[in-house]
Amino acid sequence: MKTNHIFLFSLISIGLWTSCKVTKSYHKPEAAIASGYRDIVNPDSSNMAAMKWSEVFTDPVLNELIRQGLSANLNLKIAVERINESKANLRMSKAAFLPGLNGNVSVKQSRLAFPQGFGMINNSTQYDLGISTNWELDIWGKLSSAKRAAYADLLASDAAKRAVQTQLVADIANHYFELLSLDQQLLVTQKTAKNRSEDAEAIKLLFESSILNGVAVVQSEANYYEAELAIPDLQQKIKETEHALCILLARTPSKIERTSLTQQQLSYDLKPGIPAQLLAYRPDVQQAEYQFRAAFENSNVARTYFYPSLSITGAAGFSSLGLSNWFSSAGLFGNIAGGLTQSIFNKGVNKARLTTAQSKQQQALYGFEYSLLKASQEVSDALSAYEHAAQKEEKRAKQLKALAQAVEFNKELLNNSKNTNYTDVLAAEQNLLTAELKGINDQSQKLHAVVNLYRALGGGWN
Repeated sequence: MKTNHIFLFSLISIGLWTSCKVTKSYHKPEAAIASGYRDIVNPDSSNMAAMKWSEVFTDPVLNELIRQGLSANLNLKIAVERINESKANLRMSKAAFLPGLNGNVSVKQSRLAFPQGFGMINNSTQYDLGISTNWELDIWGKLSSAKRAAYADLLASDAAKRAVQTQLVADIANHYFELLSLDQQLLVTQKTAKNRSEDAEAIKLLFESSILNGVAVVQSEANYYEAELAIPDLQQKIKETEHALCILLARTPSKIERTSLTQQQLSYDLKPGIPAQLLAYRPDVQQAEYQFRAAFENSNVARTYFYPSLSITGAAGFSSLGLSNWFSSAGLFGNIAGGLTQSIFNKGVNKARLTTAQSKQQQALYGFEYSLLKASQEVSDALSAYEHAAQKEEKRAKQLKALAQAVEFNKELLNNSKNTNYTDVLAAEQNLLTAELKGINDQSQKLHAVVNLYRALGGGWN
C-alpha cells in the first residue's frame, strides 16, 4: 500500500514538473505601429480619447440623448449579457479544478432461475446508499489553459461592450448633427422658396408693365417650384434621421428635441496622440488582442490531448441485503483508485484538434493586426476630413458674399436695364443656393469629423 502511494505521488510530481513543457506561456503579439499619423508634425501623447464624452460634446440636449442611449440601447444590453455569459463560462472553467461529488441510492431486486440458483438464495433485494467522486488532476496544464482562455474571453466580452458603447456615442452624435444640418438646409431652402415666390410676383408686374416678356414669368414660376419641391425631400430625410436616432435610444419613431447647427461650437484643439495609444484606448483593438490570447490558450488545451489524463475516483456508502440492517457497520464500504487514460487510436482527432486550434490562433493574430491598421486609417481619415472642412470655411464665406452680390446686381440690371434677362438672375440664385447648402455641409463635415476622430481614437467608453 505504501509503495502504491509513493508511486502515485511520484507520478503526480513528474506530471506537474513536465506540464510547463506541454503548454506555452503567452506573450502579447508584436504589431507594426507607426510613430505618428499622416501629416501630423511633432505628435505628442495628448489624446482626446482620454476626455469624457460629456466634455467633448457641450450641447446639453445631445448629452441627454447620449445618456438615454447608454441606459436603453438594446445592442448595449446584449453586450452586457454576453459579459454575464463569459463570467459563467469562467466559473465553469474554475470548477473543473475541483472534484465532482455525486450521491446515489438504489434498490435492486434479483431472482435466479433453477438450476443456477441451486443451493443459493433465489430471491434477493439489495439496498445501496453512497457517494462517489471523480477528480481529474491538471498535470499537463489543460485545465489551467482552459481557465485562462475563459478569462481572456471574459476580457474580450468586456472590451466588446466598451466598443459597442463607443460606437453608440458616436452614432447618436452623428445622427444628431445630421439632424441639425438637415434643419439648416430646410431653413435655407424655405427662405429661398419664399424669395423666389416674391421674385415671381415682381416678374409678373414687370411683364404687365411690358418691361419683360412672358418667358421670364414662366421661368420665375418654374424657379419657385424647384425650391418648393426640394422641401418635402428634406422633410422626409429629417423624419428618417429622427427614426434612426430613436432606434439607438430604444424608442418608437417620434420627434427628437434638438438645438440648431449655429449653436454648435468647437473651441478645443483636436489631439490625436500617438498610434501606440490605440492599444490603451481603443476597445475593439483590445478585444482583438484578448481574442488572440484566448485562441493561444485553446491551442495549449489542444496539445494536452496528446498526453494521458490522470484521475482519482472514490466511492463510499452502505450496502445491505436487508432493509433492517441497511445502515449497520457491516454494510459500510469504500474504495479509492487512481488511473491514467491515454487514447491509443482516435482516427487523428487529436492532430485535427490541434491544427484547428492553431489555425484559429493565427486567424486571431491577423485580426489583431488588421484592427490596428483599421484604427490608424480611421484616425487619419477623420483628421483629414476635419482639416479639409476647416480649409473650406474661409473661402466658402467669401464665395457666399460674392454670390449674394451677384444676385442683387443681376436683379438691379433686370429692373433697370434691357441688357440682361431673367436667365442671368436664375443662374445667380441657383449658384447662391448651391453654395449655401455646401456651406452647411462644410460645417456638418467638421462636426462629423470630430465625432469620428473621437471614436477612432477609442473615446466614448470612459
